[in-house]
Order: sequence, then structure tokens, then C-alpha cells
Amino acid sequence: MSFIRPIPIDHEIILDETKIIMSKTDKKGIIEYANYYFIEICGYAEWELMGEPHNIIRHPDMPKVVFKLLWDRLDEGKNIHALVKNLAKDGSYYWVITNFETQYDENGNIIAYFSRRKKPPRYAIEAIIPIYKKLIELERMGGMKLSGEFLFSLLEQKGITYDDFILQILKVTQDELDYYFSDAF
Repeated sequence: MSFIRPIPIDHEIILDETKIIMSKTDKKGIIEYANYYFIEICGYAEWELMGEPHNIIRHPDMPKVVFKLLWDRLDEGKNIHALVKNLAKDGSYYWVITNFETQYDENGNIIAYFSRRKKPPRYAIEAIIPIYKKLIELERMGGMKLSGEFLFSLLEQKGITYDDFILQILKVTQDELDYYFSDAF
């Protein structure tokens, strides 16, 4: 099945901070599982999501370089936290902070990714919006290469890694972020 991308509208869906959006994809990002909250928030029926690429919910306000970084890290078997603006079926949007777990086969090869997404704090969204706007502008001018150069130059100027950058925007420590995604929350 191929999908028609909805036209974004200026309506934000506010997530319930006590709920987790969960999904599982194969190594190529094809959806194999979506929990009830994911289905509820994105507005697609389960049958519309299964077998589709996870980018079915990619909002055009999201810089491609962020997804390149995300997939590079996942392909290395590493977790990555990212602030992501997603697109619902009706064109509305919702913000999430991501958390990933990689599944391996008996030979140590990556076979799937489990994603857990939760509501980020409003101040983090407000902090990331101008950065994403700049990255999108640079992508339009010079492609993902130019936006990547800007992002990594920004990190270098601050003397921090991407992971530290996200922690600073969220105003949390790594332990606090891990706890946010734990079952104890």
C-alpha cells in the first residue's frame, strides 16, 4: 500500500505525559507493530500502518539531517534521543522525544528497532524550533550537507556532543532521561 501524505495544518495534538507511543520496525524502518496510543495519536488505522515506512508520519518541518543522524546511530546499534515533530493522518502534528532499543539476531545482526516516544517539555520544543527552521532553510539552499555542516559546527562551537545538546535542551541529566523512559515512570 502506498500512502498519500496529509497536508499539514496548524493544529497541535498535545500528548498525555503518562502514556508512551511505541512501535517496532524492521531494519529498513518498515512498521511491524504500533501500540494503541500510537494509533490513537497518529490517526491511522493499524492496517494502514503495518508494512508502511515509519516516515509515514514525518512532518515536513523536520530537517532531514536529524533523521540521517538518527538512522546512522541506530545502524550502529546505539540509542538516540531526538525531539521530533510528527504528522498525523489528518494533517495535525505532535511533538515527541525518542528512545530506541535495537533487536539483534543470534549472529549479532540488527533485525529490528523498538521505539518509545513520550511528550517532551514545552520549553524544549520552543528551544528546538528555531534550530530546525534554520536546518530546513539550509537544506533548501544547499541540501543535507549544508544543514549537517551547520549542525555539527553549532555543536563544535558549544563544545558538546549531539547527546549533550539534547540533554541541555531538555534540561535533564542522562539518568533523568533514562528514568523518564523507564517503566518506573
